[in-house]
Amino acid sequence: MGQSKPINSRSILVVEDEALIRFNLIDYFENAGFTVYDAENSDGAISILDANSSIRVVLTDIQMPRSMDGLRLAHHIRNRFPPTILFITSGVISLSERDMPADSFFLPKPFNPRSVVRTIDGLRG
Repeated sequence: MGQSKPINSRSILVVEDEALIRFNLIDYFENAGFTVYDAENSDGAISILDANSSIRVVLTDIQMPRSMDGLRLAHHIRNRFPPTILFITSGVISLSERDMPADSFFLPKPFNPRSVVRTIDGLRG
């Protein structure tokens, strides 16, 4: 899927409404050396991104409550924070490249977070 410029920041925002999945991802990424931010919906994610310009990676579920789903959030992030690497996940919906923002990756659930780290490390150059 997407290719982008190398990234230097080891920070990630995890956007997932299911607490158990979110907490497992937080633990994994923290143990992998990331600074992890988390939100349970798109409203929280946008607030966190506005307050933390160092975040360059966002992993979001598609199906979430509140004002916008994860796919709309990903498009919003691409327009407002262009250098951000986006991982979009779902256990129900499958996306094609044309549905997703540029420089984004789709991960069907369940997925191994190690693949996210490998992709990030590959983009870091």
